[in-house]
Order: sequence, then structure tokens, then C-alpha cells
Amino acid sequence: MNNMETEQKLKVYYDGLCVLCSKEMDHYKRQKGAELISFLDICAKDFDAAKEGVDPIQVHKIMHVRRTDGGLATRVDAFIEIWNVLPKYNRAAKIAKNPFVRKGLDFGYSMFAKVRPFLPRNKAADDCKNSPYCIR
Repeated sequence: MNNMETEQKLKVYYDGLCVLCSKEMDHYKRQKGAELISFLDICAKDFDAAKEGVDPIQVHKIMHVRRTDGGLATRVDAFIEIWNVLPKYNRAAKIAKNPFVRKGLDFGYSMFAKVRPFLPRNKAADDCKNSPYCIR
């Protein structure tokens, strides 16, 4: 077993039915450092929120990331965790920690979280049963 297999990966929980969310995660998956991240689609049939230790409603409402230490980061903090792992985004992570910038990011994320259920969905949304966002 090599070193990479024994290391704990950052776990990103994302809505694979949300077109915008999926495009963003697909972008991150192509970046250097992405091999250190597990991307888990919370709308996949085999996703089990209880097994992952996340609230089944909240994980569908706001972005969640499980850090390598086992703790959870949500909202903008979740994105900062992702950006810290991807070298191309390290500077964005540092900038996001500036209190002035952070207030703007928090506001923007709150607005996005409110409109996300109304964004275009992937065709697989017709089969979705385990997300409160499947039913409109």
C-alpha cells in the first residue's frame, strides 16, 4: 500500500443533480491535487448521510466537507478547505480568510444557497428520491 492510499482524503459532499454544482466539482476534479479529495454525490442512490455522519437535510441545503481530521466544514469554510488542497486555489483560500472578503463571500454563498433549488437540474433528477431538493 502506498502513502497516498493510507492518507485520509478530504471528502467533498456535493449535489450531482445541480448542473452548476456538478460543473464546479468537475472543474476541481481536473486540478492538480484533486487526487487528495474524494467527491461524493449526495444525490447518488448509494449515498448514505448517516454512514457519512452528516445531517441528511442540512447536507442538501449547504455545502459540506469532511476534513482529514474528521471535522466538518460548511458553507464558505468548505470551499476554503477545497482551495487549500488544490495548489491553483491556495491564494484564493488565503484571500477568502480576509474578514472584509469573507463577509462578501458569506453573503454571496447565503444568496446562492437560497436559489440553488431553482437552478437547472441534470436529467437524472427525475429518478431522485433521497434529496429534499428533488421535489419542487
